Order: sequence, then structure tokens, then C-alpha cells
Amino acid sequence: MLRSWRVKLKLLLATVTLAVLLSWLYLFVGSLEYGRFLLLPPCLGEQPSRDVEREALASRVRRVEEENQQLRLQLSQAQVEGSDGSPQWGASAEDGDPPGGERSNRTACPKQRTVHKCELLHVAIVCAGHNASRDVVTLVKSILFHRKNPLHFHFITDSVAHQILQTLFQSWMVPSVHVSFYNADDLKPEVSWIPNKHYSGIYGLMKLTLTKALPSNLSKVIVLDTDITFATDIAELWAVFGKFSDKQVIGLVENQSDWYLGNLWKNHKPWPALGRGFNTGVILLLLDRLRRLGWEQMWRLTAERELMSMLSTSLADQDIFNAVIKQDPALVYRLPCFWNVQLSDHTRSEQCYTEVSDLKVIHWNSPKKLRVKNKHVEFFRNLYLTFLEYDGNLLRRELFGCASLPSPPSDQLQQALEELDEDDPCYDFRRQHLTQHRIHLFFLQYEFLALPNPTDVTLVAQLSMDRLQMLEAICKHWAGPISLALYMSDAEAQQFLRYAQASEVLSARRNVAYHIVYKEGQFYPINLLRNVALANTQTPYVFLTDIDFLPMYGLYDYLRNSIQQLELPQRKAALIVPAFETLHYRLTFPKSKAELLSMLDMGSLYTFRYHVWPKGHAPTDYAKWRTATVPYRVAWQPDFEPYVVVRRDCPKYDQRFVGFGWNKVSHIMELDAQEYELLVLPNAFMIHMPHAPSFDISKFRLSAGYRGCLQTLREEFHQDLSRRYGAAALKYLTAERSL
Repeated sequence: MLRSWRVKLKLLLATVTLAVLLSWLYLFVGSLEYGRFLLLPPCLGEQPSRDVEREALASRVRRVEEENQQLRLQLSQAQVEGSDGSPQWGASAEDGDPPGGERSNRTACPKQRTVHKCELLHVAIVCAGHNASRDVVTLVKSILFHRKNPLHFHFITDSVAHQILQTLFQSWMVPSVHVSFYNADDLKPEVSWIPNKHYSGIYGLMKLTLTKALPSNLSKVIVLDTDITFATDIAELWAVFGKFSDKQVIGLVENQSDWYLGNLWKNHKPWPALGRGFNTGVILLLLDRLRRLGWEQMWRLTAERELMSMLSTSLADQDIFNAVIKQDPALVYRLPCFWNVQLSDHTRSEQCYTEVSDLKVIHWNSPKKLRVKNKHVEFFRNLYLTFLEYDGNLLRRELFGCASLPSPPSDQLQQALEELDEDDPCYDFRRQHLTQHRIHLFFLQYEFLALPNPTDVTLVAQLSMDRLQMLEAICKHWAGPISLALYMSDAEAQQFLRYAQASEVLSARRNVAYHIVYKEGQFYPINLLRNVALANTQTPYVFLTDIDFLPMYGLYDYLRNSIQQLELPQRKAALIVPAFETLHYRLTFPKSKAELLSMLDMGSLYTFRYHVWPKGHAPTDYAKWRTATVPYRVAWQPDFEPYVVVRRDCPKYDQRFVGFGWNKVSHIMELDAQEYELLVLPNAFMIHMPHAPSFDISKFRLSAGYRGCLQTLREEFHQDLSRRYGAAALKYLTAERSL
């Protein structure tokens, strides 16, 4: 008897298994008629567009489920009948099924529109000043690292942030990333009437104006503060728009501090808010609905009413957003708190996550930033530092399957790269010349305003991390404006930032502009760096030097006086500052020309490179300089490479020359081709300080291939010079052949 029941049960189980397999096979084949697989998770697939198709599929699912339920019931009855010692194989329904065996095949996915693979996501950020422009880069990196969709950033900026971010994104050239800028000055009248105690100032109120500032055809946008770090794909946040009800227009996370509860201190009176209030570091805005509701008038009337008693805002736009929501709670969609984990002191942020995977967005909304008190602050800090020092070049990845909009600069660069011959012995040099380096202008605070002085002059130089120690000494020797291009990795740029902020000398200066050119490629792009520093000066004249030289004390004033006395604004001239060098790391710097000549006679100073490259500075005529009291003119000679003062609109450096060799020589040659006078200043000097040889000069000395490519580049430069200046450039070819 027992054996008979076992046979029946096996037969019944086989029948059930076969029925289920046939049912799924039937559905699988039928689903192909509608262009999608039912086996895909229903939250990820698109819903069929036609009602008839949807009903047909639903009908099939119901029929299969009814058949399965009947089979389960038969199996259950068979097991009950086998109570004479035969094993019980299971219950009549799976755990968690509703009573009566009515188990649905539908999933518990929320009803929302999914984000399509190539859907363009819009992000708005208010950014003003040097520091915010630097901070927002970390936010952008964290978004780009996780993103799988095209992005359009909308920046509301002042003139400083506009220049910095426009240059950064143009040089970054990230595929499928679009950037638009909106002038914050145009929006100031909208909010300037609101007194604001928050450290963000007037810019902290500008998120209120986004319905007016952003394009009228933009229907929704994610709005972010600059002190945000993403730990997930921003498309997940964009998908939340699909959960909004018909009346909801703003998505916000509840405030995680007790600020709006009004119990932080005696007589603490915050703006009105719904419960704990909401934090505006992360906002989802349905712009089209807000415009239809008359958002501008709504927030203005609310602000005017509350300011009668509150007198000013304490938390900028956040106070006004909360006052509006308090008045009409139906406007807000409550975002889960992991979309804005607020790391200010004494917050409830720890309740927003139990696992690392719960984290979505981290908000450093305390003035203390990374020094905030939090149980897990070390983990959050490391996550932030990961993106802070992350190589931004690695984020230039294509979005496969998404068509990028045409970009002329990118297309031209790609075409030029494709035209390179990889078998060319000088391929690496030519490839480096075409490399598009990311550029972050004015990395630190810069407040120098060029006076209407037609003789003012800026010191221009470039450096890498191994020359950082020269900065303080140069600042002590030169009181005027300085423009520096620094060649660094993302991590090195942060090391430099900490160094500059800790230095009493550097932190006290506001007229030194630091421009970061991020590392990429195997050669030092010396002339690109010089051009970046040169292009971002503000004075009529520039002193083109190298970072290893210390100018004489008082050179800044002396140059301005010389420019005026020589009437340089009315003539085309280059003023030469004679160069000397010491082999001693410790030097008592001469305070005058007389002291320098004495040290020269004693052998503690030398004319620059007299023992290894005399041709480079011999045309300065040091013998004549010893006794000169007035500027004197010298003629150009082959390989002449003096350090000069010229107008800011002088020719750019030729960027084909990378690494060591001919980078300054080619520039002086072009100045001569443009008929600049070469005038040596009689009472000016600069001294080169000793340092270890650079990596590029070592390659030049050790590699015949390197020297051969440099010669090829020289010949090509001569040919280009001849095409630009015609017969006047023939003397350079003649001089080259006579060497």
C-alpha cells in the first residue's frame, strides 16, 4: 500500500513539474509576439503600450495560475490521504501566501515610471566663488562615477565660478555630459530683499528662483548643494519623480536635526515648519507644475509674511521652503532619508542606514565639513576622499548604446588622433601634443584686481609637485601678482591645497593665481602650462620666468618703472632680465647689483648655464652688463632663450615642444620674427637655485631617439615659421644649417 502511494505521488509530482514547465514555455513563446521576455523583472521592463496586449498577457497568467492551484490542491489531498505513515510533502500553499491559496503572480514593485537607458537627467547647482567651484568638482565626480545616463548640469554661477567651471568642463570633455550656465547676477534682484544670516549669503537663496532661471521647457530637475557626495546612480533618485502624486511638486528629505523643533537653546525661534521640517540639500522639483501653481508668487508672499516677525532667514532658502510646505503640506513628497544623510552635529542621520548598501547621498551640511562629529564619520570621510582624489580622466568613458550629441572640439581631436601614424618614431611626442588636459583655473582664492596701471606686470611660471618648495621664496621676493600653472594629479592637487592653506606666506597672499593642469601622458607639457598661466593674467605686461629662479628683491617695482621709462606701451619690445645661478642650496641673496658682481668675482655665482649651455644666454652680453647703466639692445642669435618681460598679448608658446628642449628657444625665435626689440635691463637680475635633474632632461640625455624626435620637431617648427612670416624667417633656417 505504501509503495503504491509513493508511486502515485511521484507520478503526481512529475505531472505538476511538467505542467509548470509547459506553462512557462507557453508564456515564453507567447511573449515573443510582444517583443519582450516575461522572465525579465517586471520593474525593469517597459509596460506594453496597448491595452489589448496587456489584457491578453494577464489572462494567460491567470489561466496558468488556476491550473497550478488545482495541481497543488490535488497534491495536498494526496498527502493527507497518505497519513498511514507516508511522509508529508508540504502545505497546501507556500509560506506567506494569502489564505485560500489565492496567490498572485504580481510582484510588489512600486508603481512608477522607470528611467530609460539613454534618458537625459537634469541636475541644477548654485555655485559661486573659488571655494565652491573647487568643492563642486567632488560632487560631479561622484555622480559621473555611478551614472549610466546622459546628464545635463545647470549651473547658476557668478562670474568667477562661470570661468572656472566652463574651462573645466570644456577641457574635461566627458561624453554625454552637457553643461549650461545662468548668470546669478540676473537673479539677485529676485532675492536681494531677503535678509539672510546664513554663511551662504545671497547665493543661498537662489534655489527659490529656479522656475524662472531654468529654461521654460524644462519640466523637472534634481537640485543639489555643492557639499553633496553620491554613493549610487543618480538615475535611482530621478526615478522617484514617478512616485509623485498629482498634487506633489517638491521632493525633500526630513531635516535630521532638531533645528525646527525650536528646542536647541532658550528663546530659539525657528521659521515655521511641518514637524521636524525638511532639508533642501537635495530637492526634486517638478518645474512645470510649480509654474502652473504660481510658485514665484507663492514663496514671495510666504517670505514677506514671515519676515514681518522673523526679520531674516537663518538657513537661507530652506526656511522659506519649509514655511511654504507648512502652509500647504500636500506639495511635498517625503523622500526616504537615505537620499540626504545629513552629517551635521547632533543629527539623527544614523537612523537612515543600517548597512553600507543603504547609503545613497551624503550631505556635509555642517560648517565643520569633514571634522563633523558622527559615529561613522571615518567611513564617510574616506568615501568623500575617494572621489576628492579620484583621477577625473577615468570618468571620460562612453555610455554604450547612447548616441552622443555632436561636439566639434571632440570630433576634431578624434580625427587628429586617427590621422597619427603609430609607426612614426615620434608618435609619443605627437600624441602628447594632442592630449586634452583637464584644467582647473584659480584653484585657490584669488582677489587681485588689475589696477588701471598701464605698466603693471605679472610673474608667470609653471611647476610640478617636486618644485613646490620654491613658492614661498618667490612670494617673498616678488610682491606683485603671480600666475602659476601646476602640473599635478588629482591627489597631488589636494596635497598642494593642504600645503598652501598651512603656509603662512602663501595663505596671506591673495594675488597669486594657481591653475591646476591635471596629469596625463608621459611627457611634461611645459609650453601648455606656460600658455595656461599666460592666458589667465590680468595685467598689461608679464614677466616670463621659470619656477627655479628667484628674482632680485624689488624687481617688481623696477620692472614697472622700466616699462614706463622705456615707453613700452608705444613700442614692441622684450625686456631681458639677466640670469645667474648658484650651485649652493643655501645662498645669501645679493641685495644689489654691486653685491652680485662681487659674488660673481668670488665664484659663488655664475652666469646661467655657462658651463653646459653657453649659447642659451651668451647673447645677453654679460661683460657689457657689468658696467651698463642704461638698457641696451642685443640681436637674436641661434638657441637664445632669455627670460623676458613682454606685453600680455605676445605670441603663445609652441605646444608641440614637450619635455626638455627647445621650448623657450622657439618662443624667443617667434618674438624676433615678429620684430620685437630685445633690450637688456642694466640693473635687473635673477638667480637660478639648484635642484635635482628633471625626469625629462634625463630622458633627453640618455635617449638618442628622444634627441632625434626633438630635431624633427625643430625642423617642422622652422617650416611653420616660414609659412607664417615668409622671407623674414629664412634667417632661422640659415642659422640652423650653419650650426
